[in-house]
Amino acid sequence: MPIDKLTPLLDKKLHELAASGRLKGDETVTVGMVEPADGKGPRYLIEGHGNRPFLRMNSNSYLGLSFATRVLEAEEEAVRRYGSGPGAVRFISGTWAPHVKLEKRLADFHGRDAAMLFSSAYATVMGVLPQLITDSTLVLSDALNHNSIINAIALSRPAEKRVYDHLDYNEIMRQLGAFTKKCKRAVIVSDGVFSMRGDHARLDELMRLAKLFHPLYAEGVIVVADDSHGVGAFGKTGRGTEEVCGGAHVDVLIGTLGKAFGVNGGYVTAATSIIDYLRETSPFYIYSNPITPGEAEAARVAVDRVDSAEGEGLLAHLSAMGVRFRNGLAKLGLETIPGEHPVVPLMVRDTERTKQLVAHLRDSGILATGLAYPVVPKGEDEIRFQISADHTGDDIDAALAALAAFAEAHAATA
Repeated sequence: MPIDKLTPLLDKKLHELAASGRLKGDETVTVGMVEPADGKGPRYLIEGHGNRPFLRMNSNSYLGLSFATRVLEAEEEAVRRYGSGPGAVRFISGTWAPHVKLEKRLADFHGRDAAMLFSSAYATVMGVLPQLITDSTLVLSDALNHNSIINAIALSRPAEKRVYDHLDYNEIMRQLGAFTKKCKRAVIVSDGVFSMRGDHARLDELMRLAKLFHPLYAEGVIVVADDSHGVGAFGKTGRGTEEVCGGAHVDVLIGTLGKAFGVNGGYVTAATSIIDYLRETSPFYIYSNPITPGEAEAARVAVDRVDSAEGEGLLAHLSAMGVRFRNGLAKLGLETIPGEHPVVPLMVRDTERTKQLVAHLRDSGILATGLAYPVVPKGEDEIRFQISADHTGDDIDAALAALAAFAEAHAATA
């Protein structure tokens, strides 16, 4: 069937995105990596720029484990032993020993009874939330929650959905009090670390409110947190936002293997009863292939590395580089959002100026990503810098020097 009637509509939408500054455009293609040398961290080669090396400050690989020798060796060994792919969904023939070992390791790492793997963190959120939300459930969601949470709630069709102002715990308490008679169950869902801002939820406070109102709901109140940006990158031992919030354990914790752990895939960890239920009911688990056995084994080795003295050293260095960058922004008089996480947003608050600054950084050999509406709220255009344990002091200073040069040039032409 010809698509002549559809094509003009799609083209019109793309034109609208471009006109409003929301078109993401061509993706940067990375073609190689240059090893660290001379006090500098790794550099990357990108398509169309020959052998010119770039400093990458837009990666979620917070600990640099995607290039760690032992992680690479573990994946290679597992691929040779188990093959390059799982072969099928898990209930048919797709579970391999590395999947089972990794799930146990993740549960132990987080101090939980059980864990289960998904193909990605996005798939995890989509596969978990709808199974915990019924047509008699109240859902409370932070206004800045990730797109995966928003779509998972829409798929769930709860009895009531309330989006509370960012980190407004008083509003959560009011909403919990308002629906005790109408709803049997309440689900509070939040990011752990908010990926566009680098700030984090008070998971201890969310658990306090849940326990306070739990007796008033026939099926109780549960807290679900997606801490994909926190796990492995936040807290002294990398336990994420739970650790930073004094060790508070939420009821259902979602994480990723594709950021700080440097591999691929997502997971959920919780009580055995919840995990057993999800294995039997979650379509994103039942009907989708798992990560490969090689990825699972690489991820297990990455978790082991984080959960070690070496891992604590990487986390300490990551924290120090984040402090260095934040202090540098302050000295330049540039606006950021206070925090301790390696996501450091530079608030530009203007779409065109954000584009100009991103282009200037690339001309200076630095890869950073500008974010505009609808990825961030209108008027909160930013460049999201992501600090890595791969970065050195020289790398941080180079980025700050490029920002200073842009500020000076634009002050001269203002």
